Parts: sequence; C-alpha cells; structure tokens
Amino acid sequence: MKARYVFYAVMAASLFVACAGAPKSIPEDLSARELVQRAQEATDAYNYQAATAYYKALGERFASDPASKATADYEIAFIAYKQNHYAAAKEGFEALLARYAGPDGASLPPRYAILSKKVLESIAEKTKSDPKK
Repeated sequence: MKARYVFYAVMAASLFVACAGAPKSIPEDLSARELVQRAQEATDAYNYQAATAYYKALGERFASDPASKATADYEIAFIAYKQNHYAAAKEGFEALLARYAGPDGASLPPRYAILSKKVLESIAEKTKSDPKK
C-alpha cells in the first residue's frame, strides 16, 4: 500500500517537472556562467524547453564571445539529439562545424568540434535504416 503512494508521488512530481516548460522571463543580469548553470539544472530535470531557452539566451546575450556562442549552439543541438530530433540536431552540429572551418574557427573551444563530429556519427548510425529521421 505504501509503495503505491510513493509511486503516485513520484509520477506526480515527474509530471510537474515535465510540464514546467520554459521560464517566462530570464533575468537580464545573469552571467554566462549562471545561464549555463540554469540550463544544466533544467536539462538534469529533463526540462529541455527551459534548457533550450537558457542556452538561446546565452547565445544571444553573449554572441560576441565565441566560447559562449559555441557552447550555446552545441548544447541546443545536443538537446535536439537527446530528444531524437535528429534532423534538427544534425543541422545544428553541421552549422557549428562550419564555424570551425571559417576564419574564426581557431578562437572556438576545440571540444565542441570533437563532440559534434562524434554525435554526427551517432546520428548517421541511428538514421541509417530510416533516413527520414
């Protein structure tokens, strides 16, 4: 009997987290580090809508910082990948890799190029049997 109540409590909490959605507003005074922290917390709670909103804010507010912009673009693409939105993820990773190939590529953190290539390989494997994905 007690286990059933625990199960229902866990299910209700999960539903609440899943329905949390994106934040209504993101404070303008948050630093890049704070935006990333909030995005990571949202990702940990499987609130991908909120995480994406924080990463978009990071990319927009700190667009002049190549590392912050690369972080935002990579993480948004990776969230799409985690949700099995492979076409959107692939597009995001390829756009990021194109920036690495451009004139400012040397100023970008190398880890996102490496990770993007690995995830693109995974997407290729996962979509091999169904190219529509």
